[in-house]
Amino acid sequence: MTANRRVPLDRKRVADAALNLLNEVGLEGLTLSAIGRELGVKAPALYWHFKDKQALLDEMATEMYRRMVAGTPLDRTDTWQERLRKSNHGLREALRAYRDGAKVFSGSRFTGVEHAEQMEDTLRLFTAAGFTLAQAVRATATTYLYTIGFVTEEQGVEPLPDERREGFDVEERARTMADFPLSAAAGAEIFADYERHFTEGLELVIAGIAARYGID
Repeated sequence: MTANRRVPLDRKRVADAALNLLNEVGLEGLTLSAIGRELGVKAPALYWHFKDKQALLDEMATEMYRRMVAGTPLDRTDTWQERLRKSNHGLREALRAYRDGAKVFSGSRFTGVEHAEQMEDTLRLFTAAGFTLAQAVRATATTYLYTIGFVTEEQGVEPLPDERREGFDVEERARTMADFPLSAAAGAEIFADYERHFTEGLELVIAGIAARYGID
């Protein structure tokens, strides 16, 4: 008889397990002990690969990015507006695939340079369209921050697609705020139809970029 050989741990295997567990327990419940149990090891074994939880979150965000861009080559015929639409709609969908996905991604530092290829191509596209490098950075960063912030709030209401937290019933909110009719009616614009809400907000930002820098 031969004993089964344990699959050795590496950074990717730990990050994959953490992302799988994230949908079950959320960011708050994502402890090194819980990840260790998922992998069948003691928590201290993970410190060989990550010095602390933030280092693990950095790797998780990087893996999320790898999955987002895998198999989706850049279209060099994009206009700058099309590139912003594609990249930010894609980012939103990628973040929504994980419970607390936006919180994991926000503030994390990529552990590799995989993002540099897409960033370089986007900045080249923008500068060719007439943006200065500083303007291109500001435009792409502003839309990115809009998306991260939007999904953070969206996941506060809908942690995962088709899953809604208690306490966000639009009709109940309207009844509670009946003395404030405009505010009551606004609930349907704030807490429902997130796809339309996101798209319209992104278009507002893109239009603002065009108006601010005078580039169509």
